[in-house]
Amino acid sequence: MSIALALSPLLAVGLGALLLMLAEAVSTPNTKAPHGTPGSRGLALGATSVLFAGAACAAGLWMAGPGAVGDTSSVAPWLLLDRFTLFFDMILCLGAGLSVLLAGGYLAEHSLERGEFYPLILFATFGAMMLAASGDALTLFLGLETMSIGAYALTAFRRSSARSAEGALKYFLLGSFAAAILIYGFALIYGATGHTDLVGIGHAARTAGGRSPMFVVGAVLVLVGMVFKVSAVPFHAWTPDAYEGAPTPATAFMAVAVKAGAFAMLLRMLTLSLGSEAWTSWANGWPPVLAALALATMTVANLVAGRQESVKRMLAYSSIAHAGYILVGVTAMMRNPSNGVAAVLYYLFAYTASTAGAFGALILCGSRGREAVSYEDLSGIGKRNPTAALAFSLFLLSLAGIPPTAGFFGKWFVFKAAVEGGLYWLVVLGFINSVIGAYYYLRVLVYMYMREPAAGAPIAVPMRSGYVAAALVVSAILVLALGVTPNHYLALAIGAAFLKAG
Repeated sequence: MSIALALSPLLAVGLGALLLMLAEAVSTPNTKAPHGTPGSRGLALGATSVLFAGAACAAGLWMAGPGAVGDTSSVAPWLLLDRFTLFFDMILCLGAGLSVLLAGGYLAEHSLERGEFYPLILFATFGAMMLAASGDALTLFLGLETMSIGAYALTAFRRSSARSAEGALKYFLLGSFAAAILIYGFALIYGATGHTDLVGIGHAARTAGGRSPMFVVGAVLVLVGMVFKVSAVPFHAWTPDAYEGAPTPATAFMAVAVKAGAFAMLLRMLTLSLGSEAWTSWANGWPPVLAALALATMTVANLVAGRQESVKRMLAYSSIAHAGYILVGVTAMMRNPSNGVAAVLYYLFAYTASTAGAFGALILCGSRGREAVSYEDLSGIGKRNPTAALAFSLFLLSLAGIPPTAGFFGKWFVFKAAVEGGLYWLVVLGFINSVIGAYYYLRVLVYMYMREPAAGAPIAVPMRSGYVAAALVVSAILVLALGVTPNHYLALAIGAAFLKAG
């Protein structure tokens, strides 16, 4: 019984996905009817309830304390049921829940309402939650593939769109190569150490076997597969096309939940398996590699994002840039693991609320046949629909790191951890990148409030949806709460950051 209680967030989402799939199968005529029917609304509401129930279970276990559910060693090392897992469960269920709320309005508005969308998000979230809890290479790979297959299908959900099919194909092919590289790396590590559990690999990494050529090559391949999933440069090529081709709620889900799950996987691996002094040294460990990836990711993404004319594609490159900022915090773990992990966790929480809100505001700014796609489409919307423009402005300012929003303190804590780790040059370059990134965020505000549509140009017409409005309200509350009382949420992140290094 204690195991079932400890696994309640995972079970709530998994069983909810099965029930929702069954409900969709027996109510096909309703879910495929014109938008606004009770069936189409019910699936979105059901999926949202399941995901928020998963978040509530995780929050309840957090408040009860780690020892409240008794002995959970029977599922170790395959699943690690600690505060780190619970923190990610809350982030993943929150991000997926907001994406489902956005889908409840978007899919119906654009005649894309098909019931399989919601079980796909739930199963993908289940996989991401398994990733966050994985303490073994086998369960890690199962979680990764469960999450990825759902993301591939969501990318291709717009069947009539060639752009959607192209993005899904690129994502699937490159993702399959990355998964193959990852599993081959773990195979080499198993050959060198005899372990598949991350803690056992960490113990072996401190011995002579942990410096053998086979182990080193395996660790490099595993890291390559993982940084692909967080869409770091130069493994980012799939991201803009996949994000642009997918329906916007699916894009929001990939930008928040898939990225959070990938970073949970990366943090577990670096902390449990490659957390020894030899592997965290600047001379011959992973920190210089991740620092270079962080710098390349921030710089390339920000420079390319500023040249985009599609707002959705700009947000895709923005997502890549934020992966670079998060990698700064990951690199800072070499000197102070707890502060580095806590800064990353806080950043992911702030990023989830801000990014889900930004995509939701973009959805709200357009309707069927009159979507807001380019910067020009947003011209004058500050006068035509001040509510949508205000919401979009809040989330863009948070992504840009303007105080007192969540995004500002996310960058503050990450850069602070990097300074404490002696990475002054990386902090300076990260700050310069933040200034560059502010350009393309503020450019949206200029178009919304200071430009008028060109004569004869198509004008985006904002939609009305209670689902989208609810998602924006929740996101706005979180962005402001994280910005006004950051120390409270940082304390939660610190409580989740105490991982046992290998």
